[in-house]
Amino acid sequence: MDKRNNLLILILTIGVFGILNTEMGIVGILPLIADHFHISISKAGLLVSLFALAVAISGPTMPLLFSGINRKKVMLLVLGVFVLGNIVSIFASNFTILLIARVIPAFLHPVYVSIALTAAAASVSKEEAPKATSKVFMGVTGGMVLGAPVSSFIANTTSLEMAMLFFTIVNAIAFIAILLFVPSMPVKERLSYGSQLSVLKKPITWLSIAAVIFINAAMYGVSSYLAEYLETITNIPGKTISLMLFIFGGASIVGNIVAGKLLTQNAIKSVASFPFVLGAVYILLFLMGQFTIPMALIVLIFGIVVAIGNNISQYWITSAAPEAPEFSNGLFLASGNLGVTTGTSVGGLVISGMGTQYVVLGGFLFLILSLVFILMRNYKYSPINQFSRKSSAS
Repeated sequence: MDKRNNLLILILTIGVFGILNTEMGIVGILPLIADHFHISISKAGLLVSLFALAVAISGPTMPLLFSGINRKKVMLLVLGVFVLGNIVSIFASNFTILLIARVIPAFLHPVYVSIALTAAAASVSKEEAPKATSKVFMGVTGGMVLGAPVSSFIANTTSLEMAMLFFTIVNAIAFIAILLFVPSMPVKERLSYGSQLSVLKKPITWLSIAAVIFINAAMYGVSSYLAEYLETITNIPGKTISLMLFIFGGASIVGNIVAGKLLTQNAIKSVASFPFVLGAVYILLFLMGQFTIPMALIVLIFGIVVAIGNNISQYWITSAAPEAPEFSNGLFLASGNLGVTTGTSVGGLVISGMGTQYVVLGGFLFLILSLVFILMRNYKYSPINQFSRKSSAS
């Protein structure tokens, strides 16, 4: 049974990796897409921001709508749509077709991710559930951090179409693996919509959602344009950009481990200090952007900090609504992606209005806003949080 569970979790993780890879892998090839279709970098940024907006819209609703259908069938449907969307992307003759081929699958993104997290938890005992879901989360992180450098490397050594083909292949592998190795997964008991939606009545949920939107806007409003920044400000060639993005990706794996330790030691303090730490990274990025060696170090630190931010975001929302874990994971996906949309849109406007170097200004604006909502929640709910952390630790 253990081997079967491990195989199931591995397959779920590959699927999550494929989907997140499709979403964030595009970041590594934005400058090439802008050149290919003869459009501005801020217009190419729509491939990130509109995908994320679709996830934000469907995050709280789609997992609820699909909650009564056989999970295996739903996962095959989602991955099938992603494979088709990626195939259309390879042959897209203009930017509009490429945009549509990305946005349609994006609406199904939260369905697969929330099912994968739920199915992984359900496949093991209650005590082992957090371990199982954390493995699936590695697929989320892997897709987010390795997608960009891998696609950038493939596109720079071969072609843009080959990078899109890579997205297609990863999703197709997950589709075939689920088809062949995952048993039928009918839903045994449906949770009522009302009980899950009731967490939206609590002010702490909304304060947490606002903080997470702004944290993600601050992170992805800058990191989405990292390839562009390295090309125009640091003046480094395509293959070196790929290497830098790999450093960013590898650092995120370290960031996940660090985040786990920080959140178990002192979650409240870790969340409150996050905007200051990322702000310091942005000051360094602005001042040292044109120097290659310092930039390599800054990119390494930036990667660690972004991974910590992702973990903090998930903790901040699920700790506000622990009684509805599946729905709160949907809210986390929605809030995070709404932040990505907001951040990349503002980042694109700053770049086209002031120049690439000033993209960090948008990041600073969102960091200040995130800090306001973090402090408001801490001020209002500090005793409750201290108590809930103590009870969950005991």
